Amino acid sequence: MAAQQAPGATQYILHHQAFLSNKAPHGIIDFSVINYDTVFFSVLLALVFFGLFRWVASRATTGVPGLTQNIIEWIVEKVDEQVRDTFHGSSRLIAPLALTIFCWVFLFNFMDLVPVDLLPAAARGAGFEHLKVVPSTDLNATFGLSLTVFILIIFYSLKMKGFVGFISELTLQPFSARNVLVQALLVPVNFILESVTFLARPVSLSLRLYGNLYAGEMIFLLLAALTLSHGLGSLATVGGWLGIIGQFVLGLAWAIFHILIILIQAFIFAVLTVVYLSMAHEHH
Repeated sequence: MAAQQAPGATQYILHHQAFLSNKAPHGIIDFSVINYDTVFFSVLLALVFFGLFRWVASRATTGVPGLTQNIIEWIVEKVDEQVRDTFHGSSRLIAPLALTIFCWVFLFNFMDLVPVDLLPAAARGAGFEHLKVVPSTDLNATFGLSLTVFILIIFYSLKMKGFVGFISELTLQPFSARNVLVQALLVPVNFILESVTFLARPVSLSLRLYGNLYAGEMIFLLLAALTLSHGLGSLATVGGWLGIIGQFVLGLAWAIFHILIILIQAFIFAVLTVVYLSMAHEHH
């Protein structure tokens, strides 16, 4: 019985892991592939974030705030406090950037709490075979965010320290020597050590977010697979609806814990962005 059910569960999980793309990728890296579902939900969630904050700002009152305004003001205040404590330079970009990253990544992660069969089943009804609704489970999205931060790190490093100062940080530290010959010998070692640390920043940012959300999504898929009795099921059948209800009940406990994960991951991504940009401003 277990052997007969295993292929169905495996096929179910693989189906939910497939993106709605323009074509199948050739090799590990293929820049011609576009994951339409990642692009769609990323833009949609950006519009949700922008629209919500603009709506609250246009209706903000100096009196007793409503629940939504109170939550938005609390988020803005906490992000501003974090930036003030971490970033010691002067820039009008850092606080809005940190706020945008935190809210956008949180909305990315929040999509992981939507029942895994709900939107894909609706997509199948509209004629789309695959649909992934969590942008942060796509390496393209997480690397896109981290590479944007990485470009800003390089920009601020060059702006604050100049080209010579930026290169000296990669070649003359952490070691230093008064003797020119000894210093020249240490330059390759310094460059290797500092380059690895420098290039690890976007990699660690993207992989940390991707890994945690991918693992969370996989657990939801495994819980959902346990409730399936007819393969992928269908919302047009009683079994399909029972599967949706069953996976909701079984996944409720994990979802409650997962709320903490999606908050922490969004917070870590935003805080590390501020920390890296603060390091780019500082002279060592």
